[in-house]
Amino acid sequence: MLEPPRIENLREALARRDHPVVGLWNRLEVRPRATDFDRALRAEVRDALWMLTRQWQLGEFRGSDAGSPVTATYALAAATPDRFRPGESAPEDLPAGLPLEAAAERQALPFAFGTDRISFDLRLALGRRWLKLLGKSSSLRQYRPAYVKRFPIALPDPKADADTPRVAHPEVWSALQAVAGRRMDGYELYRRVKDGHHAYDGVEDVHHNHRQKLDELGARLVAWFDELIEQPAGGAAWDPRRLEHHFSVSGGGKVLTAPEYPGGELDWHAFSIDPGGPLGGTSAAPARINRTVFPAPVRFSGMPLPRWWAIEDGRTNFAAVRPDSTDLARLIMLEFALVYGNDWFHLPCDLPAGTMASILGLAVTDVFGQRLWVTPAGAGDDQDWQRWSMFTLDTIGSGSVPADTGLFLPPTVPKAASGPPLEEVTLIRDENANMVWGIERTVRLPTGQGRSGSEVAAEILAHRLRLFPPVPPTDPRAPIAYQAMNSVPEYWVPFIAVHEPGENRRIRLRRAAMPSVVDARPVRPRTGLLREGLDSTPQAAYFVHEEEVPQTGTRLTVAYNRTRWRGGRVVVWLSAQRGTGRGEGSSGLAFDLLVDTATDRPSIP
Repeated sequence: MLEPPRIENLREALARRDHPVVGLWNRLEVRPRATDFDRALRAEVRDALWMLTRQWQLGEFRGSDAGSPVTATYALAAATPDRFRPGESAPEDLPAGLPLEAAAERQALPFAFGTDRISFDLRLALGRRWLKLLGKSSSLRQYRPAYVKRFPIALPDPKADADTPRVAHPEVWSALQAVAGRRMDGYELYRRVKDGHHAYDGVEDVHHNHRQKLDELGARLVAWFDELIEQPAGGAAWDPRRLEHHFSVSGGGKVLTAPEYPGGELDWHAFSIDPGGPLGGTSAAPARINRTVFPAPVRFSGMPLPRWWAIEDGRTNFAAVRPDSTDLARLIMLEFALVYGNDWFHLPCDLPAGTMASILGLAVTDVFGQRLWVTPAGAGDDQDWQRWSMFTLDTIGSGSVPADTGLFLPPTVPKAASGPPLEEVTLIRDENANMVWGIERTVRLPTGQGRSGSEVAAEILAHRLRLFPPVPPTDPRAPIAYQAMNSVPEYWVPFIAVHEPGENRRIRLRRAAMPSVVDARPVRPRTGLLREGLDSTPQAAYFVHEEEVPQTGTRLTVAYNRTRWRGGRVVVWLSAQRGTGRGEGSSGLAFDLLVDTATDRPSIP
């Protein structure tokens, strides 16, 4: 260790400050001599030649993107869809006050299935509304008992087999007992007024001065119910053979078709260009829109930063993506993000919902003052396999047709609230029986609510067994008996494979029926999804395309939907939706059985 220096004259050493007193610093502070930082922020280049040499060394002079865009002027043609065609029905005007989901999915309210009167909830709501309208007028209040008598709620007969659907279920039977003779069937009055009859027809002792007022109230009742729940004016878009919606819209001379819309969320990718003729009507020509905007660079999380010494966001690590050589989607994404990420610009173009727009031209002015004319990247033949585009629609049909580079913003809503399923059917494949089954998971009761299909089938079967008790077999009996086929639950509807007309290979599924364990009569479906054609023709055939029931199965539901449209208007409609099933199943159907008669007892499946 070195010894400290010896100071002979301490006074002179302190005066000359030969030896420092403090030898340790814990902080260094600058002493600014000015309050202006403009020069420091300019980052002045002292050696321009060195900077140019460094840029040449890093290859920055090899760029091919030239200047950056400053302004862009584009022209587009915008049209609004105004015609609508549900399925193969006649075209009609597109409803103005409805979202496109409601116009495409809405179905007629099933007030009756064959001889079973259902939807008593809506019938009673209409009747309550009519009695309320009468009660608001002191002069018309006296006719309320007459309307209850004119449009009664009939009480079913527990001993009649035709009234089994209304008396087999305890909640339905108790509800009908409570309202029979006390409330009116408002749907019958609504139907008569809408068909052009007077609201007072058939009502006894109506004063002549009150008839005009009753007709005015009848028109108010019809307008109220028509606005309460949306129903199609013509045909429905639901295709029971394909188990999906099929409809078309047109505007500005262009026809867009949604051939396979399952229901639910409707977006632009559900449509295709239909090269056929327009849907009639006098559509207005597309409006021309010219705009000049300022392009802005595309920004996304994890993109390479333009500055060398900046720390990039580590939440998105593109280097961790390991695509295969055949994974084209990931390769395109990585190339966009890492190689050409700073070469993309976006232009603002605000369009209202319900617009069919096509860009007619785009002129870009760069920083050097050059104007460039940009054409669409996806133009050309629609069937060209080298054509690549995004957010564009394909064209239906084959052959050489020009590609459509337009954009469609459908007049839809972001979200619609769905009620509980009133009907639910699952179509499954049964490989053991080599059949397809339609399982009615949820069945609509006559009161309008949904109920488990197994419970409904069990209650109806139990009630019919009480009406028609089985006759026990007489002795003597053999120890065993031959049974050609066992039974399956009555909420399982069979579909058998048949050939397409004129085809030897292609098949389709035809609805069949199982015999009832009570009287061997065919068991008919109880849901509107599987009763296609039976309400008008008892022996009507119903076919489903075989490819619509894959190995995973198909799930169909019917429920009410509710949403808000422009201006806050509430829109309610009844629709069917299609989803994916849960795989195959087994009905337990077997043939050629030997039954032990000693222990055989009639059972309820």
